[in-house]
Amino acid sequence: MNLDDPAQNLCAFLKARASLGGEDTVTWFTGTTHAWMPAGKFAPLFGFEGYNIARAVVADGGYDLLTREAVFYIDLRSGEPLDQWANPFSNENVTVAHIWNDPVNQQLRLDGPRGPWRVPVTGIGDDLFFNVDVFLAYPSPLPRAQFPEHSQDDLYQAAELFQFFCKRHDIEDESLMSAPALVSWTRLGPWLPWMRMGDRTGQLVYHGRGAKLAGGYADLPGWIRERVEATDARYAGAPREFTAPNATSWTEFRKILEAAKK
Repeated sequence: MNLDDPAQNLCAFLKARASLGGEDTVTWFTGTTHAWMPAGKFAPLFGFEGYNIARAVVADGGYDLLTREAVFYIDLRSGEPLDQWANPFSNENVTVAHIWNDPVNQQLRLDGPRGPWRVPVTGIGDDLFFNVDVFLAYPSPLPRAQFPEHSQDDLYQAAELFQFFCKRHDIEDESLMSAPALVSWTRLGPWLPWMRMGDRTGQLVYHGRGAKLAGGYADLPGWIRERVEATDARYAGAPREFTAPNATSWTEFRKILEAAKK
Protein backbone atom coordinates (compact mmCIF):
# COMPACT_ATOMS: atom_id res chain seq x y z
CA MET A 1 0.00 0.00 0.00
CA ASN A 2 1.30 3.41 -1.01
CA LEU A 3 0.21 5.79 1.74
CA ASP A 4 1.50 8.77 -0.27
CA ASP A 5 -1.20 8.09 -2.87
CA PRO A 6 -4.29 10.20 -2.00
CA ALA A 7 -6.84 7.44 -2.70
CA GLN A 8 -4.93 4.78 -0.77
CA ASN A 9 -4.18 7.18 2.07
CA LEU A 10 -7.88 8.10 2.39
CA CYS A 11 -9.00 4.46 2.41
CA ALA A 12 -6.32 3.56 4.97
CA PHE A 13 -7.31 6.45 7.23
CA LEU A 14 -11.00 5.55 7.03
CA LYS A 15 -10.25 1.93 7.95
CA ALA A 16 -8.54 3.24 11.08
CA ARG A 17 -11.04 5.98 11.87
CA ALA A 18 -14.29 4.24 10.87
CA SER A 19 -15.11 1.55 8.28
CA LEU A 20 -15.13 1.26 4.50
CA GLY A 21 -18.17 -1.02 4.80
CA GLY A 22 -20.60 1.74 5.72
CA GLU A 23 -21.53 0.33 9.13
CA ASP A 24 -21.51 2.35 12.35
CA THR A 25 -18.28 2.35 14.36
CA VAL A 26 -17.82 3.60 17.91
CA THR A 27 -14.68 5.20 19.31
CA TRP A 28 -14.74 5.39 23.11
CA PHE A 29 -12.41 7.71 25.00
CA THR A 30 -11.66 9.02 28.48
CA GLY A 31 -9.26 11.47 30.08
CA THR A 32 -8.72 14.54 32.23
CA THR A 33 -9.43 18.24 31.71
CA HIS A 34 -6.86 20.60 33.24
CA ALA A 35 -6.81 24.35 33.84
CA TRP A 36 -3.71 26.09 32.49
CA MET A 37 -3.30 29.46 34.16
CA PRO A 38 -0.71 32.26 33.93
CA ALA A 39 2.49 32.13 35.99
CA GLY A 40 2.81 28.36 35.73
CA LYS A 41 -0.41 27.44 37.52
CA PHE A 42 -2.01 24.13 36.56
CA ALA A 43 -4.90 22.19 38.08
CA PRO A 44 -6.86 19.06 37.10
CA LEU A 45 -10.54 20.06 37.15
CA PHE A 46 -12.60 17.06 36.07
CA GLY A 47 -12.46 13.94 33.97
CA PHE A 48 -14.45 13.07 30.89
CA GLU A 49 -15.70 9.90 29.26
CA GLY A 50 -17.72 9.42 26.11
CA TYR A 51 -17.74 8.32 22.51
CA ASN A 52 -18.09 9.26 18.89
CA ILE A 53 -20.29 7.13 16.64
CA ALA A 54 -19.37 7.35 12.96
CA ARG A 55 -20.43 6.13 9.54
CA ALA A 56 -18.39 6.66 6.36
CA VAL A 57 -20.37 6.85 3.11
CA VAL A 58 -19.12 7.19 -0.44
CA ALA A 59 -19.63 10.68 -1.87
CA ASP A 60 -18.68 12.45 -5.09
CA GLY A 61 -14.90 12.79 -4.98
CA GLY A 62 -14.37 10.93 -1.71
CA TYR A 63 -16.36 10.19 1.43
CA ASP A 64 -18.63 11.85 3.94
CA LEU A 65 -17.88 10.99 7.55
CA LEU A 66 -21.18 11.25 9.45
CA THR A 67 -20.86 11.35 13.23
CA ARG A 68 -22.37 12.48 16.50
CA GLU A 69 -20.82 12.39 19.95
CA ALA A 70 -21.82 12.26 23.60
CA VAL A 71 -19.28 13.06 26.31
CA PHE A 72 -19.82 13.29 30.06
CA TYR A 73 -17.78 15.24 32.58
CA ILE A 74 -16.64 13.11 35.54
CA ASP A 75 -15.81 13.84 39.17
CA LEU A 76 -12.12 13.00 39.61
CA ARG A 77 -12.61 11.63 43.14
CA SER A 78 -15.79 9.60 42.86
CA GLY A 79 -15.58 8.69 39.17
CA GLU A 80 -19.28 9.59 38.85
CA PRO A 81 -20.77 11.91 36.21
CA LEU A 82 -20.88 15.55 37.32
CA ASP A 83 -24.20 17.38 37.15
CA GLN A 84 -23.13 20.18 39.51
CA TRP A 85 -19.56 21.43 39.80
CA ALA A 86 -17.92 23.58 42.49
CA ASN A 87 -15.83 26.08 40.51
CA PRO A 88 -12.60 26.55 42.55
CA PHE A 89 -11.86 29.88 40.86
CA SER A 90 -15.19 31.61 41.49
CA ASN A 91 -16.38 29.54 44.51
CA GLU A 92 -19.66 29.14 42.66
CA ASN A 93 -21.66 25.96 42.10
CA VAL A 94 -22.54 25.69 38.42
CA THR A 95 -24.68 23.32 36.40
CA VAL A 96 -22.63 21.08 34.11
CA ALA A 97 -23.57 20.93 30.43
CA HIS A 98 -22.44 17.55 29.13
CA ILE A 99 -21.58 17.26 25.45
CA TRP A 100 -24.35 16.28 23.05
CA ASN A 101 -23.03 17.25 19.63
CA ASP A 102 -25.12 16.30 16.60
CA PRO A 103 -23.92 16.40 13.92
CA VAL A 104 -20.13 16.38 13.80
CA ASN A 105 -19.71 15.72 10.09
CA GLN A 106 -16.77 15.94 7.70
CA GLN A 107 -16.43 15.96 3.92
CA LEU A 108 -13.28 14.01 3.02
CA ARG A 109 -12.35 14.68 -0.60
CA LEU A 110 -9.45 13.42 -2.70
CA ASP A 111 -9.10 16.88 -4.22
CA GLY A 112 -10.08 19.45 -1.61
CA PRO A 113 -9.57 23.17 -1.09
CA ARG A 114 -6.09 22.54 0.32
CA GLY A 115 -5.03 20.27 -2.53
CA PRO A 116 -4.76 16.48 -2.84
CA TRP A 117 -5.88 14.47 0.18
CA ARG A 118 -3.26 13.23 2.61
CA VAL A 119 -3.36 12.54 6.33
CA PRO A 120 0.18 12.49 7.77
CA VAL A 121 1.15 8.94 8.68
CA THR A 122 4.23 7.54 10.39
CA GLY A 123 5.23 3.89 10.30
CA ILE A 124 7.70 1.69 12.09
CA GLY A 125 7.62 -2.07 11.66
CA ASP A 126 3.96 -3.13 11.65
CA ASP A 127 2.77 -0.01 13.48
CA LEU A 128 1.09 2.92 11.74
CA PHE A 129 0.29 6.28 13.33
CA PHE A 130 -2.11 8.70 11.63
CA ASN A 131 -2.16 12.22 13.03
CA VAL A 132 -4.82 14.87 12.45
CA ASP A 133 -4.01 18.36 13.75
CA VAL A 134 -6.95 20.76 13.64
CA PHE A 135 -6.48 24.46 14.48
CA LEU A 136 -9.66 26.50 14.79
CA ALA A 137 -10.34 30.23 14.87
CA TYR A 138 -13.73 31.78 14.11
CA PRO A 139 -16.24 34.22 15.62
CA SER A 140 -17.57 32.82 18.87
CA PRO A 141 -21.20 31.68 18.91
CA LEU A 142 -21.28 33.41 22.33
CA PRO A 143 -20.21 37.04 21.79
CA ARG A 144 -19.05 38.69 25.01
CA ALA A 145 -21.42 41.63 24.67
CA GLN A 146 -24.37 39.24 24.86
CA PHE A 147 -22.94 36.50 27.10
CA PRO A 148 -20.30 38.11 29.35
CA GLU A 149 -20.41 35.40 32.05
CA HIS A 150 -20.17 32.54 29.59
CA SER A 151 -17.72 33.82 26.99
CA GLN A 152 -13.97 34.40 27.26
CA ASP A 153 -13.48 36.14 23.90
CA ASP A 154 -15.31 37.13 20.73
CA LEU A 155 -12.90 34.83 18.86
CA TYR A 156 -13.24 31.10 19.45
CA GLN A 157 -9.74 29.64 19.16
CA ALA A 158 -8.71 26.06 19.89
CA ALA A 159 -6.51 23.17 18.78
CA GLU A 160 -7.70 19.56 18.46
CA LEU A 161 -4.82 17.08 18.10
CA PHE A 162 -5.71 13.47 17.24
CA GLN A 163 -3.60 10.36 16.72
CA PHE A 164 -4.88 6.99 15.51
CA PHE A 165 -2.72 3.91 16.09
CA CYS A 166 -3.22 0.71 14.11
CA LYS A 167 -1.38 -2.20 12.49
CA ARG A 168 -0.20 -2.12 8.91
CA HIS A 169 -1.28 -5.71 8.33
CA ASP A 170 -4.86 -4.78 9.31
CA ILE A 171 -4.86 -1.79 6.97
CA GLU A 172 -3.50 -3.88 4.09
CA ASP A 173 -5.88 -6.81 4.71
CA GLU A 174 -8.48 -6.37 1.95
CA SER A 175 -10.92 -8.66 3.77
CA LEU A 176 -11.18 -6.13 6.62
CA MET A 177 -13.43 -3.10 6.17
CA SER A 178 -12.51 -1.66 9.59
CA ALA A 179 -9.13 -1.90 11.32
CA PRO A 180 -8.76 -2.07 15.11
CA ALA A 181 -7.41 1.28 16.31
CA LEU A 182 -6.35 3.10 19.44
CA VAL A 183 -6.72 6.87 19.71
CA SER A 184 -5.04 9.76 21.51
CA TRP A 185 -6.68 13.19 21.79
CA THR A 186 -5.37 16.50 23.10
CA ARG A 187 -7.43 19.68 23.05
CA LEU A 188 -6.36 23.23 23.93
CA GLY A 189 -9.24 25.67 24.21
CA PRO A 190 -11.07 28.36 26.21
CA TRP A 191 -13.04 27.93 29.40
CA LEU A 192 -16.29 26.07 28.85
CA PRO A 193 -19.36 28.35 28.79
CA TRP A 194 -21.05 26.57 31.69
CA MET A 195 -18.03 27.23 33.94
CA ARG A 196 -19.09 30.93 34.11
CA MET A 197 -15.49 32.15 33.96
CA GLY A 198 -16.10 35.27 31.87
CA ASP A 199 -12.87 36.65 30.42
CA ARG A 200 -10.61 35.34 33.20
CA THR A 201 -7.14 34.60 31.79
CA GLY A 202 -6.33 30.93 31.19
CA GLN A 203 -7.40 27.94 29.15
CA LEU A 204 -8.32 24.27 29.30
CA VAL A 205 -6.17 21.32 28.28
CA TYR A 206 -7.93 18.01 27.56
CA HIS A 207 -5.76 14.89 27.49
CA GLY A 208 -7.55 11.73 26.43
CA ARG A 209 -7.07 8.21 25.10
CA GLY A 210 -9.38 5.54 23.80
CA ALA A 211 -10.12 2.84 21.26
CA LYS A 212 -12.47 1.80 18.51
CA LEU A 213 -14.83 -0.76 20.08
CA ALA A 214 -15.05 -4.11 18.29
CA GLY A 215 -18.68 -4.55 19.34
CA GLY A 216 -19.68 -0.95 18.58
CA TYR A 217 -22.34 0.75 20.69
CA ALA A 218 -23.06 -2.44 22.67
CA ASP A 219 -19.48 -2.40 24.02
CA LEU A 220 -19.83 1.01 25.67
CA PRO A 221 -19.97 1.08 29.48
CA GLY A 222 -23.49 0.37 30.67
CA TRP A 223 -23.91 3.69 32.48
CA ILE A 224 -23.19 5.58 29.24
CA ARG A 225 -25.79 3.58 27.31
CA GLU A 226 -28.31 4.15 30.09
CA ARG A 227 -27.75 7.91 29.97
CA VAL A 228 -27.97 7.99 26.19
CA GLU A 229 -31.16 5.97 26.02
CA ALA A 230 -32.77 8.08 28.75
CA THR A 231 -31.75 11.36 27.09
CA ASP A 232 -31.63 10.93 23.30
CA ALA A 233 -31.68 7.47 21.72
CA ARG A 234 -30.50 8.88 18.37
CA TYR A 235 -26.98 8.74 19.79
CA ALA A 236 -27.07 4.94 19.58
CA GLY A 237 -26.45 5.35 15.83
CA ALA A 238 -24.57 7.60 13.44
CA PRO A 239 -26.40 10.14 11.24
CA ARG A 240 -27.82 8.77 8.00
CA GLU A 241 -27.10 11.79 5.77
CA PHE A 242 -24.78 14.77 5.61
CA THR A 243 -26.08 17.95 7.24
CA ALA A 244 -24.43 21.20 8.32
CA PRO A 245 -23.45 23.16 10.29
CA ASN A 246 -21.81 21.04 12.96
CA ALA A 247 -22.78 21.31 16.61
CA THR A 248 -20.27 22.35 19.28
CA SER A 249 -20.39 22.86 23.04
CA TRP A 250 -20.72 26.59 22.34
CA THR A 251 -23.63 26.37 19.89
CA GLU A 252 -25.46 23.88 22.11
CA PHE A 253 -24.95 25.98 25.24
CA ARG A 254 -26.34 29.02 23.45
CA LYS A 255 -29.48 26.97 22.77
CA ILE A 256 -29.72 26.19 26.50
CA LEU A 257 -29.43 29.87 27.40
CA GLU A 258 -31.96 30.94 24.78
CA ALA A 259 -34.43 28.25 25.84
CA ALA A 260 -34.16 29.44 29.47
CA LYS A 261 -35.29 32.94 28.41
CA LYS A 262 -38.55 31.66 26.89
